[in-house]
Amino acid sequence: MKWLLRGALALIAILVIAFLALRTPDTDAAAMRAKYGGPPSQFVAIGEGVTIHLRDEGPRDAPAILLLHGSNADLHTWEPWARALRQRYRVIRFDQVGHGLTGPDPRHDYSLANYVADIREVADRLGLKRFIIGGNSMGGKHALAFAIAHPDRVAGLVLVDASGTPMLPLARKDESGGGNIGFKLARMPGINLLIEQITPRRLIAKSLAQSVSVKSIITDAMIDRYWELLRYPGNRRATLERFSVPYAPLSQKDIAAVRAPALILWGAEDRLIPVEAGRWLARTLPDARLVVYPAVGHLPQEEAVTASLADLEAWLAEHVPAGEAR
Repeated sequence: MKWLLRGALALIAILVIAFLALRTPDTDAAAMRAKYGGPPSQFVAIGEGVTIHLRDEGPRDAPAILLLHGSNADLHTWEPWARALRQRYRVIRFDQVGHGLTGPDPRHDYSLANYVADIREVADRLGLKRFIIGGNSMGGKHALAFAIAHPDRVAGLVLVDASGTPMLPLARKDESGGGNIGFKLARMPGINLLIEQITPRRLIAKSLAQSVSVKSIITDAMIDRYWELLRYPGNRRATLERFSVPYAPLSQKDIAAVRAPALILWGAEDRLIPVEAGRWLARTLPDARLVVYPAVGHLPQEEAVTASLADLEAWLAEHVPAGEAR
């Protein structure tokens, strides 16, 4: 019995040492703000203890475009678009709760309704009455939900590999079976508790590589940003809480009732949300245009900057005359 007890204690000691060796602690909030929240960033209180990290660029009297990032991303994913659009449009992007420098929701409310309410609060704080709203992945679902809830505020929709549709089966699976390892681990009971404390940088690198087809966009700086902001205090716990809720698509009836013109941009090789979801949206939304990019994955705004910007600017010129969106 003594040998069994000693063996058990030795195993526990090994596990504790391994945990301490592998543990990746939270990043320092002040250091992250200094690194990722410099000008033109703002930190805007919207109530309920939430302070939003946002960037508001371009002429204040120009048509306004509000852009929402995807799950586990941040406002920097829109930098290529913002750099080009801010010459002629007012471009707003912000870190949603549980992400980036905004950090966790104090009430741990990661419901769709709360995300929509935050969008409304940000728009109200910035004096936006009617504007273009766009989003990638999770942000696309939130943009579409906002258009459903507040049709009078939306001049147009830009949906980039958007979530929110009924999950359709992948048309193509590669040798890994598709998907994203980071998202899979976040949904696995027990394992997901470990990744709140053990989040190796190589896991982030692999997750990004599985999400995109144009691998050249994955730089060391990009991996560091995702890794460090995921570890911003409270964001990992927020991620687990978000992923603990079963996926709930938006109602087809509600989507079909949206009257705002919509531009749908999709990567043909998206392994997270298949292009069939984009085609479903194009059939369901009354006024929609779909553009599919060959050899592009989940982030067309970064993988196909020139092509996606050209399509966006042509659509904006047609659907959003100067002065219509503010």
